[in-house]
Amino acid sequence: MKVSYKWLKDYINLDVSADELAEKIERSSVEVDSVVKPSAGLKKIVVGQILSLEDHPDSDHLHICQVDVGEDEPLQIVCGAPNVAVNKKVIVALPGSRIADNVKIKKSKMRGVPSFGMLCALDEIGFPKDVVPKEWSEGIYFLPENAEIGSDVYDYIGMNDELIDLDVTPNRGDMLSMYGTLRDLSAIYNKPVNLDYKKLNDFSNDKSADQISNRVDLEDVSSYKNRVINNVEVKASPLWLQIRLWNAGIKPINNIVDITNYMMIKFGQPMHAYDLDKVSGKQFIVRNAKVGEKITTLDEDEVNLDENDLVVADSKAPIAMGGVIGGLNTSITNDTKNIVLECAVFDSIKVRKMARKHVIHTEASQRFERGVDINNLTNVLEEASWMINDLAIGDVCEDIVTAVDKPKENINVRISLDRINHVLGTKLTVDQVKDIFERLAFKVDVKNNDFDVEVPTRRGDIHIDSDLIEEVARIYGYDNLPSTLPEGKTTIGMLSPKQQLIRNSRNKLQALGLTHAISYSLTTPEKANMFLMQDTYETDLSFPMSTDHFTLRMNLVTGLLDDIAYNQARNVKDVALYEQGRVFYKDNEDQVRPNEIEHISAAISGALVNKKWNNNPKNVDFYDIKGILENYLSSLQLNGNIEYIATNKYPEMHPGRTADIMVHGHYIGFIGQVHPKIAKKFNIKETYVFDLNLQTIIDLPKQEQQYDLVSKYPSISRDIAMLVNTEITNKQIMDVILKRGGAYLTNVSLFDVYNGKNVPEGKKSMAYSLTYQNKKDTLTDDEVNKAFDKVERNLVKEFDVEIR
Repeated sequence: MKVSYKWLKDYINLDVSADELAEKIERSSVEVDSVVKPSAGLKKIVVGQILSLEDHPDSDHLHICQVDVGEDEPLQIVCGAPNVAVNKKVIVALPGSRIADNVKIKKSKMRGVPSFGMLCALDEIGFPKDVVPKEWSEGIYFLPENAEIGSDVYDYIGMNDELIDLDVTPNRGDMLSMYGTLRDLSAIYNKPVNLDYKKLNDFSNDKSADQISNRVDLEDVSSYKNRVINNVEVKASPLWLQIRLWNAGIKPINNIVDITNYMMIKFGQPMHAYDLDKVSGKQFIVRNAKVGEKITTLDEDEVNLDENDLVVADSKAPIAMGGVIGGLNTSITNDTKNIVLECAVFDSIKVRKMARKHVIHTEASQRFERGVDINNLTNVLEEASWMINDLAIGDVCEDIVTAVDKPKENINVRISLDRINHVLGTKLTVDQVKDIFERLAFKVDVKNNDFDVEVPTRRGDIHIDSDLIEEVARIYGYDNLPSTLPEGKTTIGMLSPKQQLIRNSRNKLQALGLTHAISYSLTTPEKANMFLMQDTYETDLSFPMSTDHFTLRMNLVTGLLDDIAYNQARNVKDVALYEQGRVFYKDNEDQVRPNEIEHISAAISGALVNKKWNNNPKNVDFYDIKGILENYLSSLQLNGNIEYIATNKYPEMHPGRTADIMVHGHYIGFIGQVHPKIAKKFNIKETYVFDLNLQTIIDLPKQEQQYDLVSKYPSISRDIAMLVNTEITNKQIMDVILKRGGAYLTNVSLFDVYNGKNVPEGKKSMAYSLTYQNKKDTLTDDEVNKAFDKVERNLVKEFDVEIR
């Protein structure tokens, strides 16, 4: 909420600057986003009067104006605004001036005619377009007749004010009003504040009850009141009212609508005005919407309603979304003669759900969501009626038609002085604490150092003694509280084994050339159900922000594929990413809270190394990402053999290039190529991925990492080449070699596979290098030959290989 510093000073005597005041508010009440003076950065923008104008000879829309700016001679200014007129006082940016966005105005020529300055619209000197009144949105702005020619324009349009932008927390709904802010400042600075409520004494002879009826059909409304005002004169609001509205970020519309918005800013109570003659049946019914009903809002947007939406309806259809926005069909126009004021308290939860669901967040909904003071409705309605009578010459009916009214009692909270001082570490006296409560306008009864505090309903954030302690602390001053050091034994901070493994995993994958990516935990139902490692049910949000963030993810791969698509769409062809995070599984459809499981995944597309003069990189294949995975898994010191078992059970993966990953018989994930159809759907090139259940890896037993002695004795290598049947796998051969290789076999590597010319059909040639080493002594040829012969014999026996 933007708070006017000048408006505050109308009620309370402040002897501090706006910046100092904002700093005090931030330390005591709510956060302050900024303090802005709208005229800051502007210069040489003055009041001018158009003396004459003529059409530009080479344009059908430009005008040549002679403008009096208080200098010896009028300035000639070429202007294209459609509403430019003689004798009007206007905003003039002189040559050398600075307007919005630091734009400098220079002497120029407009189609050959010299122009010495610029006649300005409000948005051209810094006003946001969405607060400029509609009558001035397409042309220049006319200043009041009493504006002094040649003087700065800023005071006439409220630009010399300082606006304090409050970031009000959900619990402090009272701060979304001038009066709520003033009450807080009165307590903070211990200064009196004059909060008056205007009331009309001269009413018409007509009755509201004779002209309208109202009723509430549900329990989500605590209070609903209407009053009829006849024979109003709808016109533009006086400038002082428009200034207060646009400085608060609200567009002036007309005097009736502006008064309701002014009440909202001043008191924090949203109001609405209906054109009575457009209300069918003259009925106001607060109910839930019916299935299929629609409403066109004041923003001219059509909204499809459902049975959970709260609406105000006439005898035919909805005319407002309760607590959110009014309907266009009963809006106030220049032809309106009779109006109905609405002042109500709608359920905060229902208003919030409705605003979020339809993505209609208004100033009214913001206040209803945080709660308004139900006991202040009559005061607000009376002052609004007084203003309409004053500014719109309306005939106000004395009676107020009330459909429901459930006033609240003030809350009583008990607390002791000892508890306050114990929590805050202070030595406050009874008189000091009592003074703080009275400054907050709380009624206090003191007995034996115990306080019985009566909290008014406008402070809906105070319910328990801890809330009162917070009030004492902030009014006394957080900076005045004594500082104390924590007591207790100091401990050495360290990561848990799980945290350490996760951190090591990140470091390892980054060292292997992958970049850490972070994706949204929310995705679409379709993407959530891809790459599933187990049977599960979806976890959908009740009120998603968008259709792309509807379901909690059940895999990490789709998020990485989205990241690859984003990069490749921007001509980044080589992408290697990993992500560590949680996925969300549900064992059954009725499970409320899903199981959160740690996963770690990677996705690679393109090449892993950059092209250089001596290097021509190739795109990654299955074995590249498998090598990265094996390197990562070996760093975890898992106690058990790692196996890769070909599978085609993942419909999103290539059926011939995908494998399950097993550790000592335990399934931990999968690896392979993304199916070309899925890659096309994501609009990415050939991509390889793996996805691991990190929680399972964390739970698996690990080997103790021990120092491995580096042998000082030489190693001996032996190569073996053989013809084997094509169905025999490398793993089968490796298992035999490792099992029969003897105690000194330290390494086995496949260095050649061939099935071309001179190799019989159904056969392939495979060549291995075996390394032997004794860490305690020098190996002899006899020892190595004996072990090597044993390997050959068992290979022939197991697979009928032909040693070449």
